[in-house]
Amino acid sequence: MQSPFQPFDKDVPETDMVDPPETPAVRRRIPFRHIVPNLITIIAICAGMTGMRLAFEGRFELAVGMVIGAALLDGVDGRIARLLKGQSRFGAEMDSLADIVNFGVVPGMVLYAYTLSGAGSAGWIAALLYSATCALRLARFNTMLDGPKQPEWKSAFFTGVPAPAGAGLAMFPMYLSFSGVDLGEPRFTAFLSAAYLLLVGFLMASRIPTWSGKTVSMPVRRDMVIPVILGLVLYIVLLTSYLWETLSATVVAYYIAMGFSVRAYRRRARLDAASDPSAG
Repeated sequence: MQSPFQPFDKDVPETDMVDPPETPAVRRRIPFRHIVPNLITIIAICAGMTGMRLAFEGRFELAVGMVIGAALLDGVDGRIARLLKGQSRFGAEMDSLADIVNFGVVPGMVLYAYTLSGAGSAGWIAALLYSATCALRLARFNTMLDGPKQPEWKSAFFTGVPAPAGAGLAMFPMYLSFSGVDLGEPRFTAFLSAAYLLLVGFLMASRIPTWSGKTVSMPVRRDMVIPVILGLVLYIVLLTSYLWETLSATVVAYYIAMGFSVRAYRRRARLDAASDPSAG
């Protein structure tokens, strides 16, 4: 009688019926150029979280500086990734998670510690809604990356205010206060700041077209090179000499630029529709 542990086919050797031992998995090496952008992103998260800690310790100017530093690092990591050819899906997802922390949670908490707490529950609700709108804005941005390919000219525009810019706009009441501007009685200032924070959140979640950082790569006319360089130098000097006044003026300039970006987007959309044979 045949043993149940023996193969049924006598022509096949028993050794051929046994699975070969598993070979150890080959460990994949990750190039260092993929690590550098992610390291910068982690440093940005640390800067943002440190800013929140400084705010609760009452060191508000340093807290704002940390948030601005996180925004600068956020603008650098992507460019370094492209420069080193170190782009990865992991890095893109990590960057979005860092943006939620640095520009969705931290600015609202810093502003809450500074003034929103004076509005009670209304101030806390404003901070929560601001964080929620930032998360919605980033989720929409990620889904648009996986969506159908858009015309090339649309890459010069964001849909809504980007998260780093939204964080900079959100702290506008603090810039004014540090500049010595009296916004009135503290409780009134708290409610005014809460309403303003909701406005910034709406702008982030909106579909208003705003210029993206890719416009920086546009060529400059030869005769305008020196004026542009002098303008940038002047802006840096003003930042070092009159930081909060310059940041306040920058916020106002950004709102004005939003109007021009909407007009430029609509004009370009009309030209694109007119050049499309299937249009109309």
